[in-house]
Order: sequence, then structure tokens, then C-alpha cells
Amino acid sequence: MSGVGEILKAVGDFGRFQKCLVLLSVIPCLSVAFHQFCQLFMVVEVPHHCDTSWILAMGPNLTEEEQLNLTLPRGPDGHFEQCSMFSPVDWDLDSILAYGLNHTEKCSSGWVYPSEQPPSLLTEFDLVCDRKDLNDIAQAIYMAGLLLGSIIFGPLSDRIGRRPVVLISVFLQGLFGLGIAFVPHFYVYMAFRCVVGASVSGITMTLLALATEWIGVSSRPNAVLTSHCCFAIGQMILAGLSYGIRNWRLLEIAGSALIFAFFFCMGVLPESARWLVTKGRIEEAKKVLQKAAATNKCSLPPELLEQLKPEKEVKSGSFLDLFWKKHLLKVTLIMSCAWFVNSFVYYGLSLNVTNFGLDIYLTQLAFGAVEIPARFACIFTLQRFGRRKTQAVLLVLSGLVCLIITGIPEDQPVATTVLATIGKFAASASFSTSYVYAAELFPTVVRQTGVGLCSVSARVAGILAPLVRLLGQHHRAIPMAVFGSAPVLGGLLCILLPETCGTDLADDTGDGHPPAQVCENATSSSQNGQVKGKGADQDNESTKTTYF
Repeated sequence: MSGVGEILKAVGDFGRFQKCLVLLSVIPCLSVAFHQFCQLFMVVEVPHHCDTSWILAMGPNLTEEEQLNLTLPRGPDGHFEQCSMFSPVDWDLDSILAYGLNHTEKCSSGWVYPSEQPPSLLTEFDLVCDRKDLNDIAQAIYMAGLLLGSIIFGPLSDRIGRRPVVLISVFLQGLFGLGIAFVPHFYVYMAFRCVVGASVSGITMTLLALATEWIGVSSRPNAVLTSHCCFAIGQMILAGLSYGIRNWRLLEIAGSALIFAFFFCMGVLPESARWLVTKGRIEEAKKVLQKAAATNKCSLPPELLEQLKPEKEVKSGSFLDLFWKKHLLKVTLIMSCAWFVNSFVYYGLSLNVTNFGLDIYLTQLAFGAVEIPARFACIFTLQRFGRRKTQAVLLVLSGLVCLIITGIPEDQPVATTVLATIGKFAASASFSTSYVYAAELFPTVVRQTGVGLCSVSARVAGILAPLVRLLGQHHRAIPMAVFGSAPVLGGLLCILLPETCGTDLADDTGDGHPPAQVCENATSSSQNGQVKGKGADQDNESTKTTYF
């Protein structure tokens, strides 16, 4: 593509300019981790019972114990029912004491919670009994926001650029994130969470594309996985933050305010040189390339910059190219499936953190901590085994662990949590692999659209994951059986994908031929050279025999 690939090599694969770009992604990644899982700590289960203060009109001097004994039925375990009460009557207190109450009904006047309990989503909006499912529905709506963001911000980034979309997404996340802390109604809360979810998609997808298009092939996985480690650290910070701040509104403010620090750095956020060239904006591309070279303390020969020539017909890609081109159709369908099952098992485990039997804060800390070695393990596995094998094996492993959990007795929370942590390790590593893999499989002109489509499928899975948890009302093993079987099938499909290990990025849909299988022979070859694909007669169709 007009020499931009060669110029980027001259600028440097991973110099100071690219390192600053990775550093800029730290704050958004920490904030994204907070919004992704903060609701888990805002709906912690607490004791509750129906509000039966109606009886105090007949007996204002009743103690709390006497009031409950007269107005609440007891369950088989001898404890007061949490979701039903005796129907109110117009009798005087003596008649109630003499004859008792027998007819029950659902709570009609709200619920009573421990007075020392800090305000939470559960206590403030009564997410108990018949309203309990609203918690999972709210999670599904947040995931629907992620889906909406994938649909909007993927194509928008290909149209107006990477930098504007990042800034728009960051602004929306900060504004609506803080707004959540002041909502008066739970349905307003869900609407705001939907917008925050959309902004999360815009940030994650666009920063991925920006990093992929600036960083050289040999350092690309390291950079992407480093930002993913920041996401894991964000989960660990969330565990500590939610443990120290039990008031859900203050917790929301503390977690949302962080993103505004990004605005102090937005002046140094670059646009993608590759994207500028694909849009025919050659002069802007030259300026940003010269800035990158100066930051990396290297010089660009003028004759090299002159290779960037405006094309007679500016290259552009469309959503339909992903389905009209045979090689892109195969990649699109299989990668969409891989992202779907990966998201399915990842959120199936992550959102189930309250049901594994151990302390929720310690479990979340472990779930966050295990993602760090998982992300770094990807660097080794992607080097040693390539993208395709790594993706397939990790998906199958995460699914098998979930299937094993279905056979663990309910009174073994430690064993269940250990297995779930292993599953989270595999799912996290697989997610990092899929981000690198997808960004390399799609050509530049449709990269954001392709990754956006994969993200759409992942978000559909994210919407379904909290809803599948509701099947546990019928049998506790059903959700994990569903979460486990899907990634096993998806992992097997990944075997059909081409390998991208060590290949240069394709820039247009015509260049999007299946990459050469250079990675499988990399360990047996010590030569530094180039291997051309079948029928290739141009320099930009060559790939390097390296691990990446």
C-alpha cells in the first residue's frame, strides 16, 4: 500500500512513540475493567423480609421480634420467609393474638433490610424476590450496550478515523458513568449502563486497531497483551475498591472519575498513518509519520516519504466485502463464532463469581490476578505455537473445565473456585489471542468493520450469558454445561483458520489472501528471509520467517 508498510518499518517497530501509545491505553483499560464488573459488588445478597409495619397501627408498642412473629410465615427451615407475609387485616391486636393470621401474600409494601447495611443497588431498588431477575437483566442490557457500540463504533472508526472515535467514547463513558451515581430509578440506571457499555466497545476496539496499525509485527502481541494485563489489574483494583467503598453511588463515582485523566493526554494521541493513507490523506500521513520518527529518534529519507502517493481511486472497504470475498467469508464466520463462544464462557465464569461459595472479594481478586499470567502466557504460546493452535487449545480447555465443574458437589466451594479460576485463566488467554488474531486476519480497509462484527457476536454472547444463569433455577448444573459445551465446539472450528504468525498486515481486500504458514516451520529454520504466498509477485505479499 503506497509504501506505508516500509515507512513504518523505518520508523521502528516498537520505539518510544509506540510505547507512549501503549501507555495511553492504561487508563481506559483500568476504567473498562471497573464498568465491566462493578455491578457484581453493588447487588450483594443481604437478609431481608417484607415490610409489615401495618401492624404497628394496632400495636405501636410491639417489639421487632413480636411484630415479625405475628406477620411473617416461617419456612421449612424455621426461618422467616423473605418474599411473603400474612395478609393485613382490620382486626384489633387482641384478635390477632388470639386467632393468628393464616392467609399469605407477596410483599406489598416493600422490604426491610438491616439498618447497618450501606446503600446498594439491591436495597435501594429492591432487587429481591420477584424483582431479583432484574439484576441479570441489567447485566444483559449492559452487554447490549457493548453490542450497540460494536455496531456503531466499528464502521464509524473506519469512516472518520481512530482518534475521534476514542475521544468520543472516552467522553461518553465519563459523562454517563458519573451520571449513573445520581440516577433516581433503576430503569434509568439500566439506560445509562447501556450507553457506558457502548462506549466501552468504542474504546477497546479502536485502541486495538490503533495499536495494531502503529506497532510492528514482532512487538504487536506484546503490546496488545500488555494492555490486557492492565484490564486484569483493573479487576483487582475493583475488588479492593468495592471492599473499601460499600456505598454503591460513591463506588460508581470513584470508578468513573478515573477516565477523565485521559483528557489530559489526548493531545498526544495519534491518528493511524495506515488509515490516513487508505483515505487518501497523504499529507496528514506524512506529518504523523515524521512525528513518530522524531519521537523514536530516527530519520526518514525524503525518497521514502515520496512513496506515499495519492491513489487515483481511494481504497475503501465495506461490510459486504466480508461476505463477498471467499477468503474473508471463511475468516469472518469462524472468527465470529470463536469470539461468541469465548465471550460466552468468559462472562459465564466472571458473572458467576457470587455463586462459587467463597468470599466474593477474594474470588474477584483471584479472578483478576489469574488474568495477568494468562495474558503473559499468550506471549510465549503465540511465539511458540502460533495463533491458530493457541486459539483452538485455549477455547477447548476453558470449555472442558466448565464441564468438569458440573460434576463437583455443591458443598465443595474450594474445588469449584479453583476449577473456575483455571477456566478463567484459559478464557482470558483465549480472549487476548482472539484480539491479536482477528486484527491480523482482516485487511486495513475493513479491519475495524471485521473486528467490530466479531465484537458484535461476542456481545450477543455477553447478553445471553447472564440470562443463561437464570436456568440455574431449574438445575444448578445447566448453566455450566451450556457455558462448557460451546467453547469446545468453537475451538475445533478454529483449526480451519489460516495462520497469521509472522505475516505482514494486508491493507485492502485484494491483499487478504490466506497468510503463508510460516509459523509452523519457524522453529526449524534459522534463516532470515522471506517466503512468498502462492502466485505472489509483489513485495507487499511477502511474509517474514519469524515467530511473529
